[in-house]
Amino acid sequence: MAKYTVVTMPGDGIGNQVLPQALRVLEAVGFDAEYIHANIGWDCWCREGNALPQRTIDLLAKHRLGLFGAITSKPKKQAEAELGPELRGKGYSYFSPIVTMRQKFNLDTCIRPCISFPGNPLNFVRKNRDGGFEEPFVNVVVFRQNTEGLYAGVEWSNPPEKVRAALATHPKFKPFAGVAGTDLAVSVRIITRPAARKICKAAFEWADKHGYKSVTICEKPNVLRETSGMMEDEARAVSKGYPGIALWSTNIDAQTMWLTKNPEDYGVVVASNLFGDVISDAFAGLIGGLGFAASANIGDEVAVFEPTHGSAPKYAELDPPIVNPIAMLLSAVMMLEHIGEIEKGRLIRNAIAAVVKEGKVRTYDMMRLPGGPKALAAGAASTIEMTDAILAKLELAPQLALAGTQREFA
Repeated sequence: MAKYTVVTMPGDGIGNQVLPQALRVLEAVGFDAEYIHANIGWDCWCREGNALPQRTIDLLAKHRLGLFGAITSKPKKQAEAELGPELRGKGYSYFSPIVTMRQKFNLDTCIRPCISFPGNPLNFVRKNRDGGFEEPFVNVVVFRQNTEGLYAGVEWSNPPEKVRAALATHPKFKPFAGVAGTDLAVSVRIITRPAARKICKAAFEWADKHGYKSVTICEKPNVLRETSGMMEDEARAVSKGYPGIALWSTNIDAQTMWLTKNPEDYGVVVASNLFGDVISDAFAGLIGGLGFAASANIGDEVAVFEPTHGSAPKYAELDPPIVNPIAMLLSAVMMLEHIGEIEKGRLIRNAIAAVVKEGKVRTYDMMRLPGGPKALAAGAASTIEMTDAILAKLELAPQLALAGTQREFA
């Protein structure tokens, strides 16, 4: 019997291309696991009216460890139009399955490392005082509260009368009181003190364990006084237990400017759901983009690991596939680290770092080429060729482990 069981959810589009590559790499480092396939995503929605079927929920509840590829999400009207004809007009509503999964299993801690690989041609560079260029080392880990905020899903188009009546009790709603219901949409930003405290605690614990000198709370308390104010209050309260780690506070809008001026100044960043989503993508842009952006969704019992990129349907049918698998591989590494398989994760990360630094094998995004079938003819590596190069480096695993080619997460 295998030591671990992993629920694999390729999902849509390129999820079906990159997740199998992660399994190849996991096998190469001797990860002892059974993989159980589970359905999720757009096809499930179109056929069943549910993008996250109960059978998938049941598998995650049983095995508690998931590896996820990517999903397609479309606006409300398009989603309804693509339902199977027999399902239309029966009250089905599309909800993002990954958001639903996070809420179902309270996967409230999202961790998104944004750490440079030396030699990546997509790394952030800036002009120095002498007119030359420098490449600061970006070493940021974003902690995102994963179940609340504006992603909680509490929203209405044409809100019910009881909702309007409740909103009318707030003086700031007065300018909207005369707006017709059909012209009014409302989303509620929900922050609870326990969840705010928990994500701030997780951020400080990570900083303490991994030697980061600062935690930045990235919110907007000067405008969102109640919700961002609560996040900031909890960050300050938690920080008192970590006197050796500085607490910085930035506004989300200003932070998106400062991260391109001095990204090396930041260590661990913590934010509510939407702001964490924004700032993690912004930092990911400094280390190569979404092809290098991995994430963990961790709850008290279940944990799911995924790249942060989407399903990229325009590339899904290309044969051979051209997308960069590294984000998916790094997500698998985060899974290994989570369950204590530290050495296996280190070997994969070092192999990735070695391929990137060597620069002989690069996917189309790393070569700044337009995506499409012509990318391979222009010299870009396919998804499979990039994985093959990483597997080849794993054959040199003992040397790579000694080389320490990138800062370890664990």
